Amino acid sequence: MATHHQIRNLLRDVFGVERLRAGQRQVIDSVLAGHDTLAIMPTGSGKSLCYQIPASILKGSTVVVSPLISLMKDQAEKLDDIGIEAGQLNSKVPADEQQEALQGLRNNEDRIVFCTPERLATPEFMSLLHKADIGLVVVDEAHCISRWGHDFRPAYLDIGAALDALGRPPVLALTATATDEVVDDIRRQLGAPDMRVVNTGIYRPNLHLAVRQVTNADERAAEALRLVRETLGSGIVYATTVKAAQDMLAALEEAGESVALYHGKLNAAERHQNQEMFMSGARRVMVATNAFGMGIDKPDIRFVIHLQVPASLEAYYQEAGRAGRDREAAGCTLLYFHEDKRVQQFFLARSYPDAALLRAAYDAAAGGERPGDKRSQVALKLLKEGGWLKQDRKLQYRVAGGAPRPIDLERLAERYREKQEHDREALAQMVSYAQSGFCRWKLLLDYFSDEGAGIERCGTCDNCRSPPTIDTGG
Repeated sequence: MATHHQIRNLLRDVFGVERLRAGQRQVIDSVLAGHDTLAIMPTGSGKSLCYQIPASILKGSTVVVSPLISLMKDQAEKLDDIGIEAGQLNSKVPADEQQEALQGLRNNEDRIVFCTPERLATPEFMSLLHKADIGLVVVDEAHCISRWGHDFRPAYLDIGAALDALGRPPVLALTATATDEVVDDIRRQLGAPDMRVVNTGIYRPNLHLAVRQVTNADERAAEALRLVRETLGSGIVYATTVKAAQDMLAALEEAGESVALYHGKLNAAERHQNQEMFMSGARRVMVATNAFGMGIDKPDIRFVIHLQVPASLEAYYQEAGRAGRDREAAGCTLLYFHEDKRVQQFFLARSYPDAALLRAAYDAAAGGERPGDKRSQVALKLLKEGGWLKQDRKLQYRVAGGAPRPIDLERLAERYREKQEHDREALAQMVSYAQSGFCRWKLLLDYFSDEGAGIERCGTCDNCRSPPTIDTGG
């Protein structure tokens, strides 16, 4: 076990930090003691140090699994600058640098190796990891592993199998938000039932929450434009659809605002260029779908505006929480038009695997293929949970026994009807937040079962500053 003196010297001499923040020491101590650990800490609270310190002390390499290629690059460069060997393996890294990182891992030279969940699941990388000395596996943005989470990513489903194949090295999972359901699912998916949880709470008093009711699309656009014009500093305007983002971009450009656009249908070069312009300050405002923002390390975002209601309070908190990472005051405003929830209902209806898709995924796996689309990957995981498929040491899917009957597939599909109901309830709670007259922070704290903040009224949200009047009919 590392001594307090050892950690203090690393903090001061290597990382240039005087003291740890709330929760960081508990997480570090838990990891160094060899415990599987889940750290739930708000954006900007220093989650990276929670694995960088242990990685500097533990024997062997630390593998950090992250969906964020841009963040990997930033963190690897910062670590190199302070003398900690770090490599990265993703599609944006030149082949020679990838080979260098692989060699460093093979020779146990790199302290930290960053990879995407997609890379972790490749047979070649798994073969290399078997030969390397792995002291710790870190799962960043761990809510992505949970089917109950707002940002579920099927590529994360292989992480539990990878941990099994590697002989169960200690795992540290990191996220900014997790309901009790998501915590339980993270434990289950990672195969870590005794995972310790360090939760420092979600309350961030510098974020001033507000909801503005609008009655049509034109009023919504006008209100968004007014908020952008009246707020100093940089900000993000979130739209649910690409069309809404494009329309907002046009309105802001016409008004003379400095603005960039980000959504999943832009090519990678455009997305990268637009992100760089926003991050550097060459553009003041980013109009984006929810494809933008996870892991964005821009501390001086002064406002986040949501043009439409997100699918859940988890999604809203994650996106709004990209404001004010420097701990200075920032505004987070949701523009609520009651018709907008139909867009989310449309997206939800398309999300779930049925018996026909399960059959197609099983047949593909039986033929040695692995479909790559999101719903098929979910289907493969379901088939594994049902005992119809298994994964080998290289994480390849194999037939586990006899072929499932139609009734077996119907029973598996039924599990996602439960998920569908859960998502409908999450959207209803998001709408309830938008329509409520109670303290916005109190509503969020109750939703996340966070009693640690101990507040009934934050004093800064719209409902605290201007309580809604009640018409008694008198």
